[in-house]
Amino acid sequence: MRRRIAGWTVLILYLALVAAGVAAFVLLQGDITRSAQLAVQGRWLLTAAAAAFAVAVLWMTVIVHSWVITRPPDARWFARFGGAAVVLVLCAVIALPAGAVMRTAHTAHDTVSSVFEPGTDGEEHDAADPWNGADRVNVLLIGADAAEERPGTRTDSMMAASIDVEHGDVVLIGLPRNLENVPFPEGSALAEAYPEPFGFDQLLNDVYQTVADDTEQFALDPEASNPSADTLKKVIGNVTDLEMDYYAMVDMQGFKDLIDAIGGIEVHIDEPIPYGQEGKVLEAGDHVLDGNEALWYGRSRTNSDDYTRMGRQGCLIKYVAEQAEPTRVLSSFQELSGATKRTLQSDLPQEKLPAFIDLAEMVTKKGDMRTLQLSPPQVETADPDWDEIRTLVSEAVREQEDRQEEQESSASGNDEDLSPEATPNGEEPSPPQEEDEESEEDEDTEWQEYTGLDDPSPTTPGRQVGDEPTSLENLCP
Repeated sequence: MRRRIAGWTVLILYLALVAAGVAAFVLLQGDITRSAQLAVQGRWLLTAAAAAFAVAVLWMTVIVHSWVITRPPDARWFARFGGAAVVLVLCAVIALPAGAVMRTAHTAHDTVSSVFEPGTDGEEHDAADPWNGADRVNVLLIGADAAEERPGTRTDSMMAASIDVEHGDVVLIGLPRNLENVPFPEGSALAEAYPEPFGFDQLLNDVYQTVADDTEQFALDPEASNPSADTLKKVIGNVTDLEMDYYAMVDMQGFKDLIDAIGGIEVHIDEPIPYGQEGKVLEAGDHVLDGNEALWYGRSRTNSDDYTRMGRQGCLIKYVAEQAEPTRVLSSFQELSGATKRTLQSDLPQEKLPAFIDLAEMVTKKGDMRTLQLSPPQVETADPDWDEIRTLVSEAVREQEDRQEEQESSASGNDEDLSPEATPNGEEPSPPQEEDEESEEDEDTEWQEYTGLDDPSPTTPGRQVGDEPTSLENLCP
């Protein structure tokens, strides 16, 4: 149409758009983790939405204006109608994907803003060193159980995850809900109301609701977004002698929505697990559990106990970490975002989300996941020895760090401190049994002494016994 300036302008802009797409692909190189890191940062989400809107409006303007200046002036009605229909189709081809980009960006921005803290709580954030020089980051994982038939919220599932930020190794410290005489941080209103030696006159899973019932009096930080969860985080930090950096609390009823959003979860069940009030059973074998079944896998204690349930909850974390791949998350992004907003609360700062995504990938691909259950017989829940509990936690973390140092030493060829028969993960094999140790076979195991049963160890999967942290690879079927 001899409109050379307009034509060259449109062509250059189009080629620039193509070049930008190619550059983005080359830079990301199909790296979904890197893409996810960008997708949880507000400035990138808003930039993506604004860019999609601007490109869509400009492109549709070009389409409409092109039709206006090129349509024949004496065209018949059906030609004009057909041309207009083509224009509408072309505009829809541009508008629909642009709308999807804007909707996804808005959903992600809204989810991040709703679930996570807007700032870094006064500390300066350095993207190059997001952990401020710390070797480990500690996160309290809370499963909250609120129901219409009873008042309040119980935190029946509590696990402290200590994560090595360099190697991705994790120690999950399982805290029984029925720990009694919980000691509170010195000088706090809770410590004054429930002084030692007897401490709290309820169970550990009642701390959250106790604070919620009188936030102004008992909350360690009444200004926190969730004072009860923040106080529970600090109380468990005091109990375990681990400084809890953050917490993540999921509503157990909404947990099933999260599992459904990622398409279920694959598990192997060794023994049937009864659940519900209608006599339902999760049969033995390999299954893909939907959200409701996964919820009961982690909640049921029929024919078992609290501690077996704690073990299965640790297994659930392992299964989700292994199976919630970025591609599965992206394929159900809208559903997952909605479920996350309904069920998840955390004091994790938004600025640290990219670092946590990188850490999560490291945990899944390279990390060693171990668990230590602070449960009987190694811990007496009715009268806990808190000093012993702190020692167990400290030794579990140190053992994992020592194992990592041995592996690095072995990999670098400096294995003079390891025996030639050391196992690939750095553990020494068990020494051969001596003939004069036959009398030890007649001795009861720790489990037999505790239960009075004939079985030398628990028969239910997930139930850990002993002072040593156990690999989730061995604990989970």
